[in-house]
Amino acid sequence: MPAPALFVFSGLAQYLGAAVAVGLFETLAAPTVAWLRIAVAAVVLLAWRRPWRVRWTRADLGAAALFGVVLALMNISFYIAIEALPLGTAVAIEFLGPVAVAAVTGHGWRERLGIVVAACGVVLLAGVELETGGGEQARRGLIAIGLAAVCWAGYILLGRRVAGGGRRGAARVDGVTSLAVAMSVGAVVTAPVLVGGARPVLHDAHLAILVVAIAVLSSVVPYAIEQVVLRRVTAATFAVLLAMLPATAAVVGALALRQWPHGWEIVGLALVSVAIVLTATRREPSAPTG
Repeated sequence: MPAPALFVFSGLAQYLGAAVAVGLFETLAAPTVAWLRIAVAAVVLLAWRRPWRVRWTRADLGAAALFGVVLALMNISFYIAIEALPLGTAVAIEFLGPVAVAAVTGHGWRERLGIVVAACGVVLLAGVELETGGGEQARRGLIAIGLAAVCWAGYILLGRRVAGGGRRGAARVDGVTSLAVAMSVGAVVTAPVLVGGARPVLHDAHLAILVVAIAVLSSVVPYAIEQVVLRRVTAATFAVLLAMLPATAAVVGALALRQWPHGWEIVGLALVSVAIVLTATRREPSAPTG
């Protein structure tokens, strides 16, 4: 399958998982659904990568642990946000994190222009949410997605250390193996606060199946596919593909959740996508969060 088609499939899977999660918020609290996604994805990745076969240094484990805590906070904040905001809007605003990282670490005019364009798009999207009667709910969602964007920026900076890999004994510590350990740590650290709300899953097989589907669609599938895509496309192509994610989220939100964007929302989404094209370069995958 061509790399662009793989990437589109990845985005659709990622945000379909988020749409399924939104449907569970009436039964389970949004932070609980996020924790279940992390925990189940950790189990799947542990079974797949079996990181215990690798000889880890204390520094590697410490970096993966911090990486996992930031990842958990990012996903929990994102799920709180999509309970209050349209999916496409939340995804677009969250991209302010990686765009800001590119602007701070980059040295060219594209990065500087990109953060300005992204900021304009985010202001438009936030303004629309506040003006359409969202009230306290919209403010809560905007605060949560702002925190998710900060965590995503931290995730990218930490990811450069964790995903770098290297030789440990006879096995290689790659990005996905590190992610398995990171997700496990994130799930364990946040469990004391969130595991209590997950009890209904133990008594409802249908609910349990949906939770597994969310974890696989939103975490395992997108990350694995992005690893493949990054090796098969140029930096310019990857930038364009990455810029499609806010629009993909908006389409999934419209079809699955009836969250139709209009007016200034469309302009805001377009501006964020332009900013992504300006700042995205060939880099380690940025974790799926939707």
